[in-house]
Amino acid sequence: MRLRKTISLVAVAGMMAGCTSTGGVRQPSGPETVAPEKALVLPPPGGPSIVSVVERKRGNGVEQTISLFTSSSVPGQNFLKVQFFGASGANPGTGNAGFSMINESGIAREVARSAPGVPMATSATFLQNAYGPFGYASGRSRAGDTCVYAWQQIRSSTAANTQARNFGMIQLRLRLCDARASERQLLGIVYGYTISGTFDGAVWNPYGNPPSADGALGRTGEPIYPDEGGYRASPMPIGYEPAPAIVSRSRATAVRSASTSQPAQGVASVPAPIGPRVPLPGEAPQTSARPDAAAAPIEQSVRAIGVTVPSPDCIGDAAMTAACRR
Repeated sequence: MRLRKTISLVAVAGMMAGCTSTGGVRQPSGPETVAPEKALVLPPPGGPSIVSVVERKRGNGVEQTISLFTSSSVPGQNFLKVQFFGASGANPGTGNAGFSMINESGIAREVARSAPGVPMATSATFLQNAYGPFGYASGRSRAGDTCVYAWQQIRSSTAANTQARNFGMIQLRLRLCDARASERQLLGIVYGYTISGTFDGAVWNPYGNPPSADGALGRTGEPIYPDEGGYRASPMPIGYEPAPAIVSRSRATAVRSASTSQPAQGVASVPAPIGPRVPLPGEAPQTSARPDAAAAPIEQSVRAIGVTVPSPDCIGDAAMTAACRR
């Protein structure tokens, strides 16, 4: 009887403890919007601008979809998608993200979904930005919009990750469609973006060991000229707007003949030069074929404003100039 009472009291206490415990609300881990300055990849200066950043934390890394400004009739949003893989245990309880290496069939499906209705062609040219090689496909819509879809995988070489380090990997995708930009302008975004995110610890470094210095530095017989290192190559344009065109206008000189008395209707008259033309040193002075018609108006204009133009022989020290003006 005493044992039954004890068991009953323990059961009641457990029920009371369960009822009095705080019932907090927990939101399951999922995508969330973060501030634009928290973006792990930043577009180059000049655009395109960041509209929003959606982040999803994983147990082995983090993913971000960075929506970019879009000016195109092609359906879809311009974006920069970045995935950091390899940080094991970075976000407990969120689950690991599965990833696969870049392959041709997977990229073909991504390209087809990136710009609906736009025939995209993959470029076979080997290209490389500051982070390593990348590939891209481009096309043009019926309305004339240009689209580019680029992909890049940043991972250290096999030789660099054999010493329990450099195991991390970064994958990037870029989709851009624009009504005014050219393919080369859109491709300049791939050369200009900056990866601002990093891994904690050298074990997840995706870039590998830093390269050694150029062997030609300090070596005899290996001259280095100031016009090397990017000065000769034309840089890739950054942003959508092309550089302003420099309009060269030819310098037209209006010539008025002595026989013209009135300017043409609607054309502004060009004032005659004041004073005779001063010849350069060593140049023979010019003589007027009609001194009465040409020299007289010029001399009157000079007297009217009180300007005296010295000859080349009078240009010198103060004493010589004073002697010539007497």
